[in-house]
Amino acid sequence: MSSGLAERLRNETRSLHAAVERQGVMGQMLRGGVELPVYCRLLRNLHAIYAALEPVLVRHRADPCVERVYAPELQRTPALAADLDDLDEPGWRTQPLAPATEQYVQRLQVLDAEGSRAVIAHAYVRYLGDLAGGQVLRRLVAARFGLAGGRGTRFYEFGPVDVVGALLRAFREGLDHMPASAADIDLIVAEARAAFQRHGDLFDQLMVPSPG
Repeated sequence: MSSGLAERLRNETRSLHAAVERQGVMGQMLRGGVELPVYCRLLRNLHAIYAALEPVLVRHRADPCVERVYAPELQRTPALAADLDDLDEPGWRTQPLAPATEQYVQRLQVLDAEGSRAVIAHAYVRYLGDLAGGQVLRRLVAARFGLAGGRGTRFYEFGPVDVVGALLRAFREGLDHMPASAADIDLIVAEARAAFQRHGDLFDQLMVPSPG
């Protein structure tokens, strides 16, 4: 039987999702007013999150639930690094991260050590956002900073529209057909809600100029 996890995640995170996408730096991006240094700061922090998340998914992909949402073509760490190489200062890898990012990475490390299926919630929050809303952000970022030919927007590139649609469907179907128990589903939904709150904290913190 299918778990119905995709619908539960959508329904039980909808209000949080709507609020978070208007918070801090993300709200400023959607209004078209973000400056390049702030945008690069966002990318640096997202890179750190993906660099922590994606190895966890790889290590635990033999889990029959994680396996349902694991897809190498979704990985964003290399694309983010390429965008930062294009847009940021040469020493971007050594720049400090927001406290919310440090806490997020620590949470992912805990889930990794525990082998917890709650890591699926973080794949849901990040990848579905990238596949859906990320396509809007790609156009906004390209227009705001005068980017063309994919330069500086690789993070949002998954291929043609039909490929993006297929990846979205596959991810949702994976959620709905994973062999998850009722306890697993409750755990993943609770973790997804917490993940949205962590993103809200991060987006607020990134509005504060970094030292120097």
